[in-house]
Amino acid sequence: MMEAKTNGRPHSGNPSELLDRQPPVNLDAEIGVLGSIMLKSELLDEVALILRVTDFYDDANRKIYEHLLHLWNNGGKIDHLLLVEALKGAGDLEAVGGKPYLARLAGSVPLAVHATYYATIVRAKALRRDVIDAGTEIVRRGYDEQIDDEEVLSVAENRIFRLAERQTDAHNTHSAIDFMRATMDRVEGRKNGKAARGLPTGIDAIDDMMGGLLPGTVTIVAARTSMGKSALACNIAEHAAIKLDTATLFISLEMSVEEIGDRLLASQARVDSHHIRQGTYSNDERLQLVEAAGRISNAPLFMDDCPTRNMTSIAALARRHKRKHSIGLLIVDYLQLIDPDSAKDPRQEQVARIARRLKVLAREIQVPIVCLAQLNRQTEMTKDNIPKLSHLRESGAIEQDADVVLFVHRPGYYSRESTPAGQGEPSEIIVAKQRNGPTGTANVLWFGSYLRFDNAEPEWKRSQNYTP
Repeated sequence: MMEAKTNGRPHSGNPSELLDRQPPVNLDAEIGVLGSIMLKSELLDEVALILRVTDFYDDANRKIYEHLLHLWNNGGKIDHLLLVEALKGAGDLEAVGGKPYLARLAGSVPLAVHATYYATIVRAKALRRDVIDAGTEIVRRGYDEQIDDEEVLSVAENRIFRLAERQTDAHNTHSAIDFMRATMDRVEGRKNGKAARGLPTGIDAIDDMMGGLLPGTVTIVAARTSMGKSALACNIAEHAAIKLDTATLFISLEMSVEEIGDRLLASQARVDSHHIRQGTYSNDERLQLVEAAGRISNAPLFMDDCPTRNMTSIAALARRHKRKHSIGLLIVDYLQLIDPDSAKDPRQEQVARIARRLKVLAREIQVPIVCLAQLNRQTEMTKDNIPKLSHLRESGAIEQDADVVLFVHRPGYYSRESTPAGQGEPSEIIVAKQRNGPTGTANVLWFGSYLRFDNAEPEWKRSQNYTP
């Protein structure tokens, strides 16, 4: 049999013909679920973990399931008479087929033991219909020339992501024996040095306190403007990608890739950033820059400097780089610059939703996320200028959803004390919150000319080859 051809390509069928076909459905399974629940009402707790009301294709079955849930949640009792009265009271009895249809449901299954099996079939058919609905919307938007390209891609990835996310909803409960066995294996592995801790930041005092950046966690790095939070983010990315060979995705909504490139060069080469910007570096410094550029070029470091990212596109980027490059670290600079999904919502609600989605993304891709954030001006109004959790700008939800909150504090910035060339300015990284560990202060050095935070006794400065 010959295939129909269109422009040299196999003809895949008329799209309108596909949409006119009967959607995937199994009405016998829908009836089986409802009949099982009417036989044994406590099975509704099992079924409710699998099925939503909208998973039922048949309108009558959907209404009956909705009433069964309402009865169960408001008294925990279900029988034929109560269901009839509930449907009658809502004016839905005749719409679902009256008492004869309810009698058919009650007699549809001899035993109730297969309720979850029937529910799984109903859910599978609903998933197929959801895929068709998502595909139809994606096609419609693809043809609409009035919609921005980025929005088309974002909506497409978001719809598919939500479908995939729904598939795991009913599988997140673990018995104590299962998770405790895994926990003890992990704990013993740490004791014996066989289990890796978190990803080191390169700041020893922070790593000792935190155990590194753990997969699935969100670390907020917050500070006032010009305090060095972007520099610290670059330092962490540099350490992960160059020293640890860990694939790292850096999403910058504030700086261009050219600015970040200059910063990385200054930090890696230990060359004054002002000399780099002005082109006044010496021949010796040029050699240091060339060597540093080589190290950076060979590192698995990926930069995105689109200034208008929202959480949908950030999540899509992260998932893509996780699949293609197995990234082990995601850095976002910075939270308050992320575009909200809905500009109409109050600002605090927007920020809260962004913070929550960052946490969901971290758990989904099992990668540590470092996200920068601005502090409000209250920090500068306190006597010692030391930042506090209440100074997080625009939303307490940032503190709530973060696993770790770090503050960058440089006392010398406020005292205006100058530091001799080649010497670091004593500074602090404050661990203000740590969900599973201690809080405290890590003493570090700030090398402003190199745009770099380092250990109080940095390894490179102790080296005999070091030239200030």
